[in-house]
Amino acid sequence: MDRCSWCVNSELEIDYHDNEWGVPLHDDDKLFEFIILDGFQAGLSWKTILMKRENFRSAFDNFDYRIISNYTQDKLDVLMQDKGIIRNKLKIESAVTNARSFMEIQAKFGSFDQYIWQFTDGKTIKNSWLNHKDIPVSTKESDEMSKSLKKYGFKFVGTTICYAFMQAAGMVNDHTVNCFRYNQL
Repeated sequence: MDRCSWCVNSELEIDYHDNEWGVPLHDDDKLFEFIILDGFQAGLSWKTILMKRENFRSAFDNFDYRIISNYTQDKLDVLMQDKGIIRNKLKIESAVTNARSFMEIQAKFGSFDQYIWQFTDGKTIKNSWLNHKDIPVSTKESDEMSKSLKKYGFKFVGTTICYAFMQAAGMVNDHTVNCFRYNQL
């Protein structure tokens, strides 16, 4: 079975690729999880994040943005000592900021889903890449998303992170054309 070349190095990556990556996502809770994890991934490999994902879920109250938005300095201090997650002070603090901004967007648009999918006109952009190396790290849509999220106060949402989020959340289908998931999605 042919798969995207980026995922074949571990069972963890294969499972993520086969079952999650690129599947159109419209659940606010999962969208929040993905945007937080993509922010933590900045400068690191996605495999590193996948290996720590369950630790992140535990440490960050199952990515419940309502709880995270009320984190105190004491909770942030505890997170900074948690060896099971990425202990980057700015990234940890951004999770709180982003949770608050996420709820602001929900209040304004009815859901984060309604807001975020506007950047692809509510549908998945289906690309036709032959090789993984041909896939861009950003697009005009991710540029627009990044600018908009930053206006709402989000942190760690540069255009490259936004594009990775778009790929993960199925806003773009960047499975290579030889991958078995390409036509499934």
